[in-house]
Amino acid sequence: MFTAIVVGTDGSETAAKAVAMATELAKVHGARLHVVCAYEPVLPALSAEEQEALGELQWMASPGERAERVASAAAEAARAEGVPVDTYLPVGDAAHGLLDVAERQGADLIVVGNKGLTSPARFLLGSVPSKVVHHAPCHVLVARTT
Repeated sequence: MFTAIVVGTDGSETAAKAVAMATELAKVHGARLHVVCAYEPVLPALSAEEQEALGELQWMASPGERAERVASAAAEAARAEGVPVDTYLPVGDAAHGLLDVAERQGADLIVVGNKGLTSPARFLLGSVPSKVVHHAPCHVLVARTT
């Protein structure tokens, strides 16, 4: 039924559960998995405590490098299950990145975690799962992760 499944990850526990579910679905259906880890091109402002904790290592963790590590870890876990995987590192909004990859790859399914759907702020700001559900070119599975 599914031949191309897109899943987003940011390295969180919620995303890891969504990636595991997407991997299992891809394995069962013989689908290709497309792992997306979007990032902003600049580091967010860090508090004094965070800057002190990072110390000299701060320069080593660019957002793109972090996104690459997160996507690679998810891809390796899927490959260990015998699932073919591609990774994507779009710059900018995560929802837009997921939707763009889904459209370009002709995805049958997008899997997202439900993190963010319970916050009252979602009504004002929206959330990645909410944006994806409303604008997806294909089926969306919102994995219950909390």
